[in-house]
Formats: sequence, structure tokens, C-alpha cells
Amino acid sequence: MTHDTVVALAVLGVVGQVLAGLLILVGLAAAAGVRGPLRAVRSALWGYELWAAFVVAAIATGGSLFFSEIAYFVPCELCWFQRICMYPLSIVTLLAALAGDHRVARYLLPLPLVGAGVSVYHILVENHAIATPQGCQIGIGCAVKWTNEFGYMTIPTLTLTAFVLLIALLALAAAGSNDDTASLPADG
Repeated sequence: MTHDTVVALAVLGVVGQVLAGLLILVGLAAAAGVRGPLRAVRSALWGYELWAAFVVAAIATGGSLFFSEIAYFVPCELCWFQRICMYPLSIVTLLAALAGDHRVARYLLPLPLVGAGVSVYHILVENHAIATPQGCQIGIGCAVKWTNEFGYMTIPTLTLTAFVLLIALLALAAAGSNDDTASLPADG
């Protein structure tokens, strides 16, 4: 059962990476002056950006708790820093979505930005691209790969995927917060 759950989380990670890649392409197109895809994404998600962010953060938080509490993977120091950035997003995005308050998205953006930075650093450490920091050599090292599904899907890779999706969704919500209709539900 544990391996099946790890594979299911890895599959969700791959789906998240495809979505994140598409959102990055849409953002690059908008930066280049092609606004049609951005309008289509905003139209499809209008009013649900915070709900989508909550789902991503809740799945990431649940996956993190699964790895440590059910699979008994001991979180390293860098994992704890990523958790510090992810766990509050599960709660605050839910509260913001329930209240329909898109303005809070701009204040939440630093959490996934910092978390993504830590994830990238962790991926570099676990792949031995940079030296393992002294603090990461105590106990379970940060270079330990507890999972490696599909040849690349490790826990920090899953976390980076979630943070990139959260950055995109919160940026969409923050951009809509200046619009008076942004706080209305999509069907309102």
C-alpha cells in the first residue's frame, strides 16, 4: 500500500508538472504580449484560483504527512524548511477561499517563493550538484532519496512542483484582486 501511495503521489506530481509547465508558457506568452492564453486561463479559473491553491497545498501537506507518519521517511532539515512554507498555505488558502478574499494572495506569495528556492537547493543537494551543508549531515542527511519514481520524482521534486503551481495560482488570484469582481464566485 505504501508503494502504491508513493506512485499515486508521483503521478499527481507529473500531472502538476504538466499544468505548471502550461501555466509558465501562458505567463511567458503574456509577457511577450500574447494575452489570449492568459485570458483563457483566467476565464477558466475565475473565482476558483484560491480553491485550486488550497487543493494543491492540501495535497502537498497530506503527502508530506504521509511520507513521515505512515511511510516513516524521516524528514531532513531542508524538508522541515519546505514544510514551514507549505503547511500554513493549506490553512490560509482555505480561509481566503471561503471568504472570497483574493487580496490575501499577494501576501501569501512569499511562502511558495521561498519554499521553491529551498526545494531547488534540496534537489541540488540530493543530486550531489552542490556540497551537502554541515547541518544536513546530522541524522538523516538531506542527500537521501527516499523515493525516486520515474527516475526523477523525489520528495523535493514533488514539493517544487507544488510550490510552482501555488506561485502561479496565487499570482492569478493576486492579479484579480485589483478587480472589483475578483472576490465574487465564478458563477456570481
